[in-house]
Amino acid sequence: MIEKTNHQKLRLKIRFDYRGEGKAGRVFWRGKEGEQVAEEIREQKAILLRNIPIQGVRILEVDTNGEIYTIRDDGLGRDVAYAPIEFIVEADTIEDILPFLLRDEFRKIEVLHPSELTLDRHEVERIIYKMNEELRNYRFYLEKRLASK
Repeated sequence: MIEKTNHQKLRLKIRFDYRGEGKAGRVFWRGKEGEQVAEEIREQKAILLRNIPIQGVRILEVDTNGEIYTIRDDGLGRDVAYAPIEFIVEADTIEDILPFLLRDEFRKIEVLHPSELTLDRHEVERIIYKMNEELRNYRFYLEKRLASK
């Protein structure tokens, strides 16, 4: 949170890169290319960002014009495409944006406003607690997903 006397909101630019892997086609039909898959995922996620309200966070802008790029995944032995999306958010507190920062697709953050933040010890404790809570939820999600396979 920002100093108590200065009830400004945080304004941040966040970048996510959505992964798209090519899908094999059938005998007569060609599969989707990784770039196409990444683009489709990016468009779906942009719609969600624009339309789903998140408590304490307001999405101000969503930019889906970033160039799609590919990287060789040595583990898979093939190229994987990534489609970046940048968005500007306004948040009441740092804790409100932690779920964004703990996602796999998170790549970069830039604090646009304010130029300085002052945290007291209680705010730092809340941030650490919220990070732990988010990581615990993610671990639970992964365990549940692995158990269902």
